[in-house]
Amino acid sequence: MTARPKLRIGLIGSGFMGKTHVFGFATAQRVFDLPFDIVLDTIADRADDIAFQASQALGFKKSSGDWRALVSDPEIDLIDITAPNAFHKEMALAAIAAGKHVYCEKPLAPLAADALEMAEAAERAGVCTQVGFNYLCNPMLRLARDMIRAGELGEIRSYRGIHAEDYMGDPEAPFTFRHDPAGGGALADLGSHALATAEYLLGPIRRILGDCEMVISSRPDGSGGRRNVEVDELSRMFVRFDNGASGTIEASWIATGRKMQHDFEVYGTAGALLFSQEHFNELHFYSAADRAGRRGFKRIEAGPDHDPYGLFCVAPGHQLGFNDLKAIEFANFVKAISGAGPEPMNFRSGTRIQTLVEDVRRSSDSGAWIDVSA
Repeated sequence: MTARPKLRIGLIGSGFMGKTHVFGFATAQRVFDLPFDIVLDTIADRADDIAFQASQALGFKKSSGDWRALVSDPEIDLIDITAPNAFHKEMALAAIAAGKHVYCEKPLAPLAADALEMAEAAERAGVCTQVGFNYLCNPMLRLARDMIRAGELGEIRSYRGIHAEDYMGDPEAPFTFRHDPAGGGALADLGSHALATAEYLLGPIRRILGDCEMVISSRPDGSGGRRNVEVDELSRMFVRFDNGASGTIEASWIATGRKMQHDFEVYGTAGALLFSQEHFNELHFYSAADRAGRRGFKRIEAGPDHDPYGLFCVAPGHQLGFNDLKAIEFANFVKAISGAGPEPMNFRSGTRIQTLVEDVRRSSDSGAWIDVSA
């Protein structure tokens, strides 16, 4: 049996998302027939001791307090960036210049112009890229898109999307990198997911009317003072799609009681779909073709018929988890690196989402509908 080539990973960042990526790597290696053997080579963080502790806990061979050591290491094939948003551009461009494939969490960059620079650099270098939008890897979202494209809902009339959480709901919660303008606010942090899902399901958004609110004016700075908050904590938008449908999308990180609401509703002339991330192994379908007295939303449960669920579990109704979606995302990216498939959500796609985010802000500032930037 021919040994598979190794794909050596250098991970930057050992926080929540860094750990999630490692869980995804481990699961993907066991669940999917990957074209590579995955090697957790080196992990970097802001200090040597933090990186070393993470390497021991997460199974990396080496560690470093300097992310540049990963980029310059000729043995590493893929740089995985889970550092704060403001560092994505510098890290990604350095990795691309070194000929590495790059896996980067969203939002890709604080500015669309930066994201475009990153995308164009990757395309010139011929390396593969992936932006972390793992909610799109849910088999239930693919099923929803397939049903829409097959005409099971008829002509699509309207859409409602929301991504709401409450982790910034306490006005005395400290100022973090997310509150810095480079962090992007709730719109970039959560709204990017909602916008990506909307376009995944219904295609391009062509017009936007945005309304971004800075609700909490200042937060503790960790040193006894306070820092002004200059980013949105609640954003809403009206949208019009190329296919003629219209809708609303909302992003909030101050939605008291909500821990993971990433929901959508799609209404067509022949049916409707409802989905909630809080029950993300379910899709609810209403068919107008059902006879009177038998109408209502039918729950479709995730199971082996919804690829790749069956690779994780042979029994329907036993459910996938958040980390499993990361495993699916990573597996699809690895296939792209091997040349066996397209890049699922590359830097060019990430640039598109960042462009939409900026268009929402631009519309909010002007108080008027705007055409989406090309």
